[in-house]
Amino acid sequence: MTAETNPRFDTNAVHAGQAPDETTGAVIPPVHFSTTYAQDGIGGLRAGYEYGRSGNPTRTALETQLAAIEGGAQALSFASGLAAEDALLRGLLQPGDEVLLGNDVYGGTYRLIARVLGPWGVKLRVVDLSDPAAVDAALAERAPKVVWVETPSNPLLRITDIRALSDKAHAAGSLVVVDNTFASPALQQPIALGADVVVHSTTKYLGGHSDVVGGALVFADAALAEQPKFLQFAAGAVSGPLDAWLTTRGIKTLAVRMERHSSNGQAVAEFLEGHDRVARVYYPGLASHPGHEIAAAQMSGFGGIVSLALGDAAAARRFAESTRLFTLAESLGGVESLLNYPDEMTHASVRGTELAVPDDVVRLSVGIEHIDDLVADLDQALGAL
Repeated sequence: MTAETNPRFDTNAVHAGQAPDETTGAVIPPVHFSTTYAQDGIGGLRAGYEYGRSGNPTRTALETQLAAIEGGAQALSFASGLAAEDALLRGLLQPGDEVLLGNDVYGGTYRLIARVLGPWGVKLRVVDLSDPAAVDAALAERAPKVVWVETPSNPLLRITDIRALSDKAHAAGSLVVVDNTFASPALQQPIALGADVVVHSTTKYLGGHSDVVGGALVFADAALAEQPKFLQFAAGAVSGPLDAWLTTRGIKTLAVRMERHSSNGQAVAEFLEGHDRVARVYYPGLASHPGHEIAAAQMSGFGGIVSLALGDAAAARRFAESTRLFTLAESLGGVESLLNYPDEMTHASVRGTELAVPDDVVRLSVGIEHIDDLVADLDQALGAL
């Protein structure tokens, strides 16, 4: 295969779904804001478009781009990451079906399954999916319909061997869903490692600029996308045209941004690991991380998320409120550095559950600023403890 017929990631990120406009030759395709489309006679649809909820050319371009960068057969774009997860789970599951969920995942995912889908009969089990023995025991006890994993996980950066997990889950008759938000497809390709579906909060690294909310599903097999695609249309949680365009624009620079996020993340992690006020650092790029070797094998970089434990909740809160460049805020994956206190912010909904985050943990989303400035900011905040 030549690069022309089999483009590499960086090329797909820029060109997939982005052919110049046929009418004007505009290199950047226009944003299609129209909610409805003229028909050439009743049922005579032009390129299949009839109404904005069922289809939009800007959204189609994004979905083409998403499928290309994840190596999938089909992708679907949604109004948020949770909207994508909801359509996927309702499309795949029936009452009585079970999800085997990693014990260190985004709190909203747990809330969706336990508190929204649970009353409708969806069952949930939680296990440490980074522990092969725990996975073997869980699958032997009962095969779930879906095994749902984040790797690296949120917020403790646990690493799961995607290929090994996929082999075991498929042998048990289960589907494997990987939330690839933290790594992004620039650093990790779950479908190539055996996953059936990849989930993204495109709000994070794919958008990359903290200015658009969105979600995506990418499927290894287009047949598996049929029911979630129907729900995308029937329930209507689609991404709007401007949101789709902003996400597409973000993806075009994803490869170069992730290089900087990763190099800055590594430097921050190494600085924190050597600091006497830090009890523990969670970052798969460190040789001390228990998942380091697996991460090095299945990722091309370690990303920009670094979590640290400070020994007690009071110290964590003081640190979180003492930074100057790292902004105390929800979310992650933007070009600017953010800091989050999971116990009371992103993971407040899982307090008291198996997914509760230690109250001395702070999560950093390391941006693309100059590394010396970021380290100096963390140093002064730690010095205030």
